[in-house]
Amino acid sequence: MILNIKNLKYIFFFIILFISQVLFAQGNRKITIQFENTNLTEAIIELEKTTNFNFFFLENWFEPTKFSKTYKEVKIETILKDLLQNTSINFFLYDNKIILTKNNIIHTDLPINYFDKVKPSENIRDRNSPIFQKEYLSNNKFTDESLITIGREDKEAISSKYTISGYVKSVSTHEPIKGLKILITNKNIKTYTNAKGYYSITVPGGLNIFNTSASGHKDLHKKVIVYGNGTFNIIVQETVEELGEVVIISNKEDNIRKAVVGITRIDIKGVKNIPLILGERDLLKIATTMPGIKTAGESSLGYNVRGGKADQNLILLDNAVMYNPSHFFGIFSAINPYSTGDVAIYKGTIPVEFGGRLSSVIDISTKEVEKAKFSGQGNIGPVTGNLTLEIPIIEDKTALLVGGRSTYSDWILKKIPDESIKNSQVSFFDGIMRFDSEINKKNKLKATAYYSRDQFSISSDSIYKYSNRLASLEWNHDFNSKNKSTFQVSNSQYKFSIIHDGDFSKDFNLNFNIDETQLKFKFKYLHSKKHQIDYGISSKLYVILPGEITPLSNESTIEHKIIEKEKAIESTVFVSDVFKINDKLLFNLGLRYSLYAFLGEGTQNIYAPNIPISTETILETIHYKNNEVIKTYGAPEIRVSARYFITPNTSIKGGYNNTTQYIHMLSGNTTASPVDTWKLSNLNTKPQKSNQYSVGLFKNSGDNDYEISLEGYYKEMQDILDFKVGAELILNENIETELLSGKGKAYGIEVLLKKKNGRLNGWIGYSYSRSFLKLESDFLTNQVNNGDFFPTNYDKPHDLSVIANYKLTKRFSFSSNFIYQTGRPITYPIGKYEYGGIEHVLYSDRNKFRIPDYYRFDVGVNIEGNHKIKKLAHSFINISVYNVLGRNNPYSIFFVNDKGVIKAYKTSIFSIPIPTITYNFKF
Repeated sequence: MILNIKNLKYIFFFIILFISQVLFAQGNRKITIQFENTNLTEAIIELEKTTNFNFFFLENWFEPTKFSKTYKEVKIETILKDLLQNTSINFFLYDNKIILTKNNIIHTDLPINYFDKVKPSENIRDRNSPIFQKEYLSNNKFTDESLITIGREDKEAISSKYTISGYVKSVSTHEPIKGLKILITNKNIKTYTNAKGYYSITVPGGLNIFNTSASGHKDLHKKVIVYGNGTFNIIVQETVEELGEVVIISNKEDNIRKAVVGITRIDIKGVKNIPLILGERDLLKIATTMPGIKTAGESSLGYNVRGGKADQNLILLDNAVMYNPSHFFGIFSAINPYSTGDVAIYKGTIPVEFGGRLSSVIDISTKEVEKAKFSGQGNIGPVTGNLTLEIPIIEDKTALLVGGRSTYSDWILKKIPDESIKNSQVSFFDGIMRFDSEINKKNKLKATAYYSRDQFSISSDSIYKYSNRLASLEWNHDFNSKNKSTFQVSNSQYKFSIIHDGDFSKDFNLNFNIDETQLKFKFKYLHSKKHQIDYGISSKLYVILPGEITPLSNESTIEHKIIEKEKAIESTVFVSDVFKINDKLLFNLGLRYSLYAFLGEGTQNIYAPNIPISTETILETIHYKNNEVIKTYGAPEIRVSARYFITPNTSIKGGYNNTTQYIHMLSGNTTASPVDTWKLSNLNTKPQKSNQYSVGLFKNSGDNDYEISLEGYYKEMQDILDFKVGAELILNENIETELLSGKGKAYGIEVLLKKKNGRLNGWIGYSYSRSFLKLESDFLTNQVNNGDFFPTNYDKPHDLSVIANYKLTKRFSFSSNFIYQTGRPITYPIGKYEYGGIEHVLYSDRNKFRIPDYYRFDVGVNIEGNHKIKKLAHSFINISVYNVLGRNNPYSIFFVNDKGVIKAYKTSIFSIPIPTITYNFKF
């Protein structure tokens, strides 16, 4: 049979028509189907079996969530739109094939101007063209195909901008990262995370290059294709910076990794939950709950670290020395917790850059100022108020922190029935400013100014005033990736005055002043993986006005008197090397040499040899000119420690420290007081020296949630000052005649168990320690307890602290403290004797007895406001009861001769429960 061309055309036409009708019928076919407890993958496979469509997709695109649905006489498109509406999956129908795509849409045509070159000033999305990943890769010349896609592309979408939000957390601690900068580099759009680590940013659809940056964390770069609104949670790593072969890791495991023995760090955020007296957050009181750090009594001035005296601690605030870090005899702290970023206490291995004290360095750093946005926090308590503000000046470059705190406690005194107390006054305030500026990537500047002032008069006609003034400047410069430098200059001043305005014949004003200025140059050389070298020089000038008294009126019988000024310079050079032998063994080798010169103008007494010194034994008095060297002392100081890993989570450490101290506090009290004076080493007063040996076992467990440490130490001290009975320390021109010099020793074992995370967290600290003093002399008048060792005033063998916090819900938590300490030593009267016809009291050996043991239990409740992100301020209320058991813990015991009968009386600071409510806020 022969077919002509015309017949072929008709046949071909009918074939095409038939196929089209079949395909049209297939696409318009209505389906009835039921899904029972089915996931998306199973539902699509069931559709494929029920119909003639073939599906193309990846199974890992779908969640395994089960569902049940029924469809009756509906098109395939309707079923798919319903099933995929809450996913990021689109679909494309082609013949009898259904192609599923993740996020994007398959387009059947290209934009008209797709192949035109994009102008530099033009955003390709302004053409209203579809989003093509390949298009953006080629136009932006990216080779990395690992893109993140967010949202689902919609042909009918009206908006071309979308909101991306999420949380930023640390990969190691899972804690939110506050103040992290998120910059869309190719769009020049940025935002910052809030206190909860949350962010929200509006970006155009298409390719967005996310870049994150935050201090202490690695920058993150991610290319994100945005099809719609969505969530993008970001995990960032702590800094792991490779410089040459040197690796700097985070401080998460410092306790087991570093070759440092005896370091304590205070968790600034965690202290808000701990019950404290009158609701005041006191960072240094928290430190006393750690093993090895004590005070002589409740709410007393000064700290005793590993058997050392209160003057043997170098307390620094941004590199400037603070001589009195407390308000009102130690009841309140002078350190603002809202402006503080870090507190590190070195009680074993002291970094080689620090010196001038025997027992410890308490290094307090203000926090880095928020440069992105204005923020603040504060509290209102029953006796104090506090407010700290962080103010950006130049965004991401320069910012200012301003903090202030004051008391309004006089209203409490007015409520006390006792007239003498009612007429008393107590006031204090402190203020701090910090200026931060990032000049460029290699230069940063930091300046701090601080001032505090106290004034009080308790049931007396005397007014006591004292103040701290500090200022410091720090410039950090990076020469290159291996060489860095720091220049520091600081000035500190502490002064007090006593104004007596009672009996007109005895009116006076007594003043004391100490001023200290220091320059320091530090350098860091990251030599290699095995060596990290720190070195530098420093010089410090001391100027002390030991005392001046002036009459307040012409009727006063007090005569003007001034003790001559003391001046000295202390210069040091230091070097250390963190030497890594292998992955298990690490050494920290340090050497420091200090040179001290006591300077004129001034006079010094020369005393007769081989007899006790007194005003009667002065042979001559020598006068020295201004800045003339009177006496020099010098001493090398070795700082050596080592760490060895037993297991990946367990290490042992050992260290040796010797230190020299050229300045001494003169105190005739059992505990330190704000009117204690300071004295420099000179011709007749030697510097104090010490040697400390320490060893410890350190272990982390439970993904570093638990921290366990066991440390032991032994310390020897020489030329420790004490005083003769009845010594006159104020306005004494020949103060060395009242001083005794002796030896000291201290030893102890410290145990710390800390749980850092979880609903229940806190720590248990225990120490068994002893501290002794030996005042031995060839002359009976200059020795104590027959020249034998005896316990110091702050010797408390057993010290136990239990701190616990329990988070009931996200808004409610409970906290408690339990403190137990052995009672401190005391000297008791044990009898009477008669001499020269006069009856005298006979006392025991010094510090032979002890006051009763101390224990205290505190409880607190923390109630946080709701956690809505968009709020003017976030707040929480702390309700606590200090000494909830009402324990009458004795602060001191004194004796009174009542008609020939010796009676003992005890004084207490807080002998009843003290309830407190404090409102805290943050914005």
